[in-house]
Amino acid sequence: MIGRLNHVAIAVPDLEAARALYRDTLGGRVSEIVDQPEHGVRTVFVELPNTKIELLGVLGERSPIAAFLERNPAGGIHHLCYEVDDILAARDRLRARGARVLGDGEPKIGAHGKPVLFLHPKDFCGTLVELEQA
Repeated sequence: MIGRLNHVAIAVPDLEAARALYRDTLGGRVSEIVDQPEHGVRTVFVELPNTKIELLGVLGERSPIAAFLERNPAGGIHHLCYEVDDILAARDRLRARGARVLGDGEPKIGAHGKPVLFLHPKDFCGTLVELEQA
């Protein structure tokens, strides 16, 4: 069911500093910062030959990244994103197998302009999983 790894998301306390680190120290191709108000995050994507790194910063008081950074002040891996061909079929298959879909269970439009869903980390070895329709 899951396809290629789309990205690894890393929550960071200082998005500008993280962007500069990946650009200047690691020599990565780094995007501009983009606000994602519907998700309460600011994003930067680092393009790699085989996938992407998504750097996540806080946007607003209700940002899910703020709570993550309270528990992990230095930041850290927030989630893994896998591509799926049909997000609704994937959701239904996962639910039938007992996996919990976060939120209302309906796909939202993600940072790449495609439908996404998040799966409960307790159902996936302690890892928050994002599914993105390819």
